[in-house]
Amino acid sequence: MKHWSLAASTATLALFAGYAQADVTPDQVWQNWQDMSASMGQTLTVGSTKTEGGALVVTDLKAVTGKDGSKVETALGEVRLTDKGDGTVEITMSDSYTVAMNFPPSGSDPAKSAEILISQPGMAIVASGTPEATDYAFSAPKMELTLSKLDGKDAVAEGTNVQATLANVAGHYLVAPEGTSKKLDSQLTADSLSIAVKGKDPENNSDVDLTASVSGLTAKGTGVLAGMENKELSDALKAGFAVESTLTYGAVAYTVNVVDAQGPSKIVGSSQGGSLQVAMDAARLLLDAQGKGVQLAISGPTIPLPEVSLSYAESGFKFLIPVEKSETPQDYGFAVKLVDLSLSNDIWGMIDPTAQLPHDPATVILDTKGTATLTHDLMNQTEMAALGEAPPGQLNSLDLTQILAKVAGAELTGAGAFTFDNTDMTTYQGMPAPTGKIDLKLVGGNALLDKLVAMGLISSDDAMGARMMLSMFAKAGAGQDELTSTLEFKDKHFYANGQQLQ
Repeated sequence: MKHWSLAASTATLALFAGYAQADVTPDQVWQNWQDMSASMGQTLTVGSTKTEGGALVVTDLKAVTGKDGSKVETALGEVRLTDKGDGTVEITMSDSYTVAMNFPPSGSDPAKSAEILISQPGMAIVASGTPEATDYAFSAPKMELTLSKLDGKDAVAEGTNVQATLANVAGHYLVAPEGTSKKLDSQLTADSLSIAVKGKDPENNSDVDLTASVSGLTAKGTGVLAGMENKELSDALKAGFAVESTLTYGAVAYTVNVVDAQGPSKIVGSSQGGSLQVAMDAARLLLDAQGKGVQLAISGPTIPLPEVSLSYAESGFKFLIPVEKSETPQDYGFAVKLVDLSLSNDIWGMIDPTAQLPHDPATVILDTKGTATLTHDLMNQTEMAALGEAPPGQLNSLDLTQILAKVAGAELTGAGAFTFDNTDMTTYQGMPAPTGKIDLKLVGGNALLDKLVAMGLISSDDAMGARMMLSMFAKAGAGQDELTSTLEFKDKHFYANGQQLQ
């Protein structure tokens, strides 16, 4: 699996960079370093090692990680490990070093390469603990990453300038035994992250200029590095491989300027902050992203307005699935939300020029969870390829925890739960037979239809057809312009408000 190979290379590089920070004594650090690198399939080369006073000095140090034709080479230069005499070791490294990445051809894409220059003047690292479990505390006034080469050519000379800078960086990195593997625990904080990108797109002869800033970053990560020698990610997960990382951040601001044959375009955006969580182990794959206070403005020659702008108070996306086959049901979940989406008056002027609709903020929320039984490993490329179009498992249950859609004066709410009989795939034509119900309520639906007719967006016949369809599945509620509906599957039949329709 190519993606797994690249991920493994990246993980080993990250581990190497963290483990480059030492142990209780300089000699123990260097030996553990070599042992760890060997266990990760990493090759180390050095120009020389020598002792100067209480320090072990390693010169011309390089680390190479490669798999399936991909290669990452880190040239760290000199690393000096100094015994502080109090059970800790101070590590100093070169102020800058390079990371060269080479990737083989993929399909019609040719081989790719890039070189990154990492500058870290003033980096301070102190290792403490034991030879088996060493904690590295680090800090630096600044860390800067610059794209120096792209496909063997000087990036700046070729019109590409990419730079990222972290200010006031601090954190720690712990490596400890976990059975026959290693357990990682890390944390990093930074006052800010700034990004600047300038480049040309030869396909459309356009120039791109991007600047972005993020404040108050905190990153936490844990993991067990096991089974990294396996080609299939599923085999590594069975061996105990696991990772979990969480990123939280404060205010975000960015500007993108694009100039092409049609003229200049601009995107300006900001956010009050958010978070991102990613986790993978033998039981699950989790992605959880949250944001708040987002504003966005777009202008350009292809937009029929001086500027398109929007904002929303909150957004969210959560995706949870099991990854390994099992004879018992496993949890899954999916949720998405967009709260208080507001459009600028210029946009409303195009949609609703006669101001027929309420211009209140819109909200959409869908929150679901359930259980499923996997018959195949989702992370096993060979198994998934052999599966073809057949499903990799069975759906056992589905809970619709929340349904909310609020727009233009109308509001739809609902909740429900279902179980599925996978032995009956005929009643509903190839779908497992469901049992359960969902309760729905629509407020303001008829008023919205009337306004859409008045605006000319739909015809009177279309509105009548929609009302007839609603009358089949809904009934009048207690409030004004309110419809309610209970849709139920039971005993292999379908009911709407107690009336059997199938």
